[in-house]
Amino acid sequence: MEKMILNGEIRNRSEIKVEIEDRGYQFGDGVYEVIRIYNGKLFTSEMHLARLIESAKKINITIPYTIEEIEVKLKELIAENAITFGTVYMQFTRGVSPRNHAFPSTDVAPVYVAYTKEVPYSGVLKPGAKAITVEDIRWLRCDIKSLNLLGNILAKQKAAEAGCFEAIQHRCGTVTEGSSSNVSIVVNGELKTHPATNLILNGITRQVMIKICKDLGISYKEDDFTLEELLAAEEVIMTSTTAEITPITEIDGQAIGNGESGTVTRQLQQAFHAEIERQCGHISESIVK
Repeated sequence: MEKMILNGEIRNRSEIKVEIEDRGYQFGDGVYEVIRIYNGKLFTSEMHLARLIESAKKINITIPYTIEEIEVKLKELIAENAITFGTVYMQFTRGVSPRNHAFPSTDVAPVYVAYTKEVPYSGVLKPGAKAITVEDIRWLRCDIKSLNLLGNILAKQKAAEAGCFEAIQHRCGTVTEGSSSNVSIVVNGELKTHPATNLILNGITRQVMIKICKDLGISYKEDDFTLEELLAAEEVIMTSTTAEITPITEIDGQAIGNGESGTVTRQLQQAFHAEIERQCGHISESIVK
């Protein structure tokens, strides 16, 4: 029987219910994280959990657990559900109280839930994906990983309807990020990615990619770039927890570069896989799915 976490305790999924006046359900008043699992181990968990707590602080939710306490319980949950490759999703809402736009009193405790999901892992470099460009209609605090994802969902749906994997968003012609990923470009062998301002989520995979650039001596710059630069780039890369490092080889029906994964992208993908194995152990070909 599948297990979940409710307020720090592992319970059967069938026992867990959402209260009708949970502020996450009624207002999207909460924050969340998704962490990848490889070889039954959490990948970059400390970075994810630090961002979770920081997001909560930005909207005045106090998480009543330390990073270490959350991590220990997540590891127990992974073991209980026997997950080898997958994800763990967790969220904290402001809690349950009579519906009112203003915050409830401080004695209302946040509600914490977490669950795992199996995700197949091929162990091979991600192939090219198609994308479209859309106007970024989201709010101005995209640095907070909040439950309010309607703008992202509308963008992703436009991509799906166009037969594409991702929607690359822009504000007045300046590229921000994808609907569920960060987006970077390669120009003259240099990687450029939007700075970690309030206009994007500072993705964990994005941060690992930047560290890889430093380690490998790949030139990079955190700077704005335009739609014109995006379409003229030698390579376009999207990064996220679930997509890892994936080349975007077509945007708005136009091929990027030669329409195939580029040299820098492949270097980053190979180094990222090495980082997975460094943190989570060697992944044998016999256990990938």
